[in-house]
Amino acid sequence: MPNLLIRPATLADAAAFAAIYNPYVATTTISFEEIEVAADDMARRIEHTLEAGLPWLVVETSGEVMGYAYASKWKERSAYRHSVESSIYLREDAAGKGLARPLYEALLSRLRAQGVHAVMGGITQPNEASVRFHERFGFRQVALFPEVGYKFGRWIDVGYWQLLLNR
Repeated sequence: MPNLLIRPATLADAAAFAAIYNPYVATTTISFEEIEVAADDMARRIEHTLEAGLPWLVVETSGEVMGYAYASKWKERSAYRHSVESSIYLREDAAGKGLARPLYEALLSRLRAQGVHAVMGGITQPNEASVRFHERFGFRQVALFPEVGYKFGRWIDVGYWQLLLNR
């Protein structure tokens, strides 16, 4: 893709990230949040992730933020320190434009370089597009939790896919 740039996120990206994320909150079950996120809340999330030493990346085309991907701690207990959960979000108009794959590749490459062992991807079900996307990277389903979320008046299942790095 011409003029494609993948770079580390900064706090200045918070408003763009909130604008990308909030349609997922308002109209989908991809996110289990039910209240849209303000830019200052998104800035705190970015700061928390970066302070934990985890990557948060941005994909731009022609200088415009089109999406982001980041890793967060899988669990707080110290024995989980080599495991993370990955997330990726693109602007609604960026779907199918070849941005997700290089962005996720960059995230996984950074995690591998940092010595992360396991990456988890939580996917609300059904979501065949996300399942296929993760499986193309080598993720394999390891769990399915029936009816663990409730949004838009219905119960929602969540599956977890795992990729083992540095093997």
